[in-house]
This record gives sequence, C-alpha cells and structure tokens, in this order.
Amino acid sequence: MKIAVLAGDGIGPEIVAQATKVLDTLRRDGLKMETEVAAFGGAGFDAFGDPLPESTLQLAQAADAVLCGAVGGPKYDALPRAQRPEQGILRIRKALNLFANLRPAIMYPELVGASSLKPEVVSGLDVMIIRELTGDIYFGEPRGRTTNAQGDTEGFDTMRYSQTEIRRIAEIGFQTAMKRAKRLCSVDKENVLETSRFWREIVIDVAKQYPEVELSHMYVDNAAMQLVRRPKQFDVIVTGNIFGDILSDEASMLTGSIGMLPSASLDAKRKGLYEPIHGSAPDIAGKDVANPLATILSVAMMLRYTFNQDEWAQRIEKAVKAVLGRGLRTADIFEPGMTKLGTQAMGDAVVAAL
Repeated sequence: MKIAVLAGDGIGPEIVAQATKVLDTLRRDGLKMETEVAAFGGAGFDAFGDPLPESTLQLAQAADAVLCGAVGGPKYDALPRAQRPEQGILRIRKALNLFANLRPAIMYPELVGASSLKPEVVSGLDVMIIRELTGDIYFGEPRGRTTNAQGDTEGFDTMRYSQTEIRRIAEIGFQTAMKRAKRLCSVDKENVLETSRFWREIVIDVAKQYPEVELSHMYVDNAAMQLVRRPKQFDVIVTGNIFGDILSDEASMLTGSIGMLPSASLDAKRKGLYEPIHGSAPDIAGKDVANPLATILSVAMMLRYTFNQDEWAQRIEKAVKAVLGRGLRTADIFEPGMTKLGTQAMGDAVVAAL
C-alpha cells in the first residue's frame, strides 16, 4: 500500500503526525505499507510557489491513497486566487477525479454531553453524507467579474452538472444505502434551480436499479433545519457540491466537535484522499491542543474504502472508542471530570490502546 502524506498548514502537521504514529504501529504489527511526504497547500506555495507543486501531484497520482491534513492561513489571504492554499485541494480533487466525498457523522455515546443538542436528539446518531465533489458552482464556467452597461460591477459563478456527474454520485449514494439501512435522501433545490430539477430527474432514474432502497427528496433549506430538529431521520444523504459542503459541516457539530469527523474523497476505482473535515485552525497551530482523532479516523476510512482492510480499520475505531471511554479528551470535547490531553498525548493514547 503506497500512501502519500500531505500534512499541509496550521495544525495539519501536528494532527497528521499523530495519524502517522498510528500507521507506524500498524506497520509494526504486520500491515505492509509505504509512506512518502510532500509539500501541499501553503507549504507548497512557500517551497515551490504553487499550492499543488508538480512533484506533489505526481506523488499523489502514483500513490494508492492520499492522507491530507489541512491547508490555509492568514499569511496567504492576500495571494491571487490561483495561488491560495485552498486551490491546492480543489485542483488535486479534480486531477485525481475524486468525485465522491463521504462524510460520516457518528455520535459516540461517550460524547453525547459534548453536543450542543439535547442527548435524546443525538444519541445513536449515524448519518453518512455523500457530497459530489468535482462539479457544481465550485468548478462551473463561466465565472468571473464584469461591468454592465450601467457601470455596475458584478461577480458571477455558474452552477452546472452533467448527467454523467449526477448519475455516478447517485450510484455511490444507493450503493452506500444498500450496505446500511437502505434509506437515501437526495437533497436539492428543485423548486428554484434548473440544475436541481435535472439532478432530481437523474436520481429518480438511477433509483430504478435499487428497488430495495427507500428514496426521498428534500429541499436543502429544509434539510438544514431537519438536521438540527430531528437528525436521526436520516441514514444516507446524497447532494451536490455546495449543498454538501454546508450540510456536512452542520452535521459535524451535532456530534460535539468538528474535530471528530473524518472524510473520504473517492474516484471510480476507490482510490481516495482522506482528511479531517475541519480547517487548518491557525489560531491554535503549534499549541499542542488540536484534536487529532478526525485525522486518525480518516486513516481507518482509508483502510476500509481504498484497501478493503476492514479488520485493521475496526482496530483503529475501537482504539479511539477505548480512549474516549477512559475519559481522555482534547480541549474541544472536554467536559468537567474528564482528563484533558494535548494533541501528542491523545495520539499516544490511541497508539497505546492499539
């Protein structure tokens, strides 16, 4: 197994270091793998003047999977759009054709008290949000700025989806639902957007291949409300790029902390980029307080989805659960009566549990 490791910026190197410790432990236990590190995001710009240096892209293309930290920071905010760290993420997703983003929102029983919602609302929560990742308004053309006849400057982006793009992400949604509770909710804005009307038509057509799956549809604004009101009504959600970006971040907070949620971005052959869904958090970088568990759980997703090593993935997940069961917490999920740990100590605790 060849894994490219792109630590990125801010807290990225700190949390990826803990995930690497987990990989090293598994390697000593007999899991055969190779890892190679490369500059990415702001670190890529600092070293090569490009958030996705050619050498980094070549490494990612040659690898079976990519483990990524987080990118960005205030020092890069004044850069032209093409050179900003976030463009590295968008470009690598496009270059590797990582069209399917899987973001699980799981409520660990030990963390029910950390959620801002009532325990009865979130206890037992287990939702998978599947977000289309390489189309929609983030990539649609034309885009830019122009000045109209009245001299008023305006900015514009284009929301665009092809039948092929919708069909393949819908199939991932149905296939995932088949392995779970066989319920799929497709989220769109069909009452307003032509793109969403087209989306819904294609999803309904794909559903004919999966008669066992119960398909429902929901407008994105209602879905945002329902995730807070009654989140356990959902099993699998499939949606477009911009809607999925927003809803998956909302769902992450149901679980108590964005620092707990991993993600997988997959191509058609299950090659993937794995990363925590949170950002680079430059305000806490270098302070040894960031939660590394989302990154460690991203390694578990990598073993499960790209390498079909479910037993090794379960080992990691059980180790994380054991650590939480002992009352060990980073600052973002800390509650009175628990033991507060820093980033490195939490990584060490997971390794010890392994």
